[in-house]
Amino acid sequence: MRILAIDSSGLVASVALLEDNVMIAEYTMNYKKTHSQTLLPMLDQMMGIVECDPASVDAIAVAAGPGSFTGLRIGSATAKGLGLALNKPIVPVPTLDAMAYNICVTDRVVCPVMDARRNQVYTGVYAWEEDSFAVLEPQCAVAVDEIAARLNALGRPVIFLGDGVPVYREKLADLMEVPYTFAPPHMAMQRAGAVGVLGMKLLKLGHAEAAAAHQPEYLRMSQAERERAERE
Repeated sequence: MRILAIDSSGLVASVALLEDNVMIAEYTMNYKKTHSQTLLPMLDQMMGIVECDPASVDAIAVAAGPGSFTGLRIGSATAKGLGLALNKPIVPVPTLDAMAYNICVTDRVVCPVMDARRNQVYTGVYAWEEDSFAVLEPQCAVAVDEIAARLNALGRPVIFLGDGVPVYREKLADLMEVPYTFAPPHMAMQRAGAVGVLGMKLLKLGHAEAAAAHQPEYLRMSQAERERAERE
């Protein structure tokens, strides 16, 4: 089974190609260019280098949200366009689940945090239980204080990752009552490889959808939608 994976849900643009239990290629970039500038060239370069015909993939896995509204739209539009052109299904992978999957087989609770602005984060709580990946708290948009309280209530050491870490590092230091640490740089941000691995698992469980039906999961309204609602 061959999976093409895409993640542009945050600051990082990342694409990967996986076949069965092998990651053939992964291309990740965290640079000051928009995903609209980088994502398609990255895909084209990666597929060209490994001499893979896009038509040979079985499905396209995409980080489906939450995350940056613009980033999610670019990633979903790219996956959707490829899916429609190639007649391939899309496997939507929860962004925070894939981020947490970067931290593999640890005895610590894993907590990815993405800056959602307005003193909120996109987050979730995960753990490895008997070598199985478990969702303790599904992904959500909450105040930093709230996720810290949930983690303290678990009473277990925590490892944080994500672009919310540098934003809320000092606040977390004030709020956390349990031992905690931060993931190293190579594990701290989104990676399409993790999206692809989880996408393959979800595909085998039947969690795929037609490309025409795919929509990103934002979890909350955009700023423009909030302002319109406030005016009304």
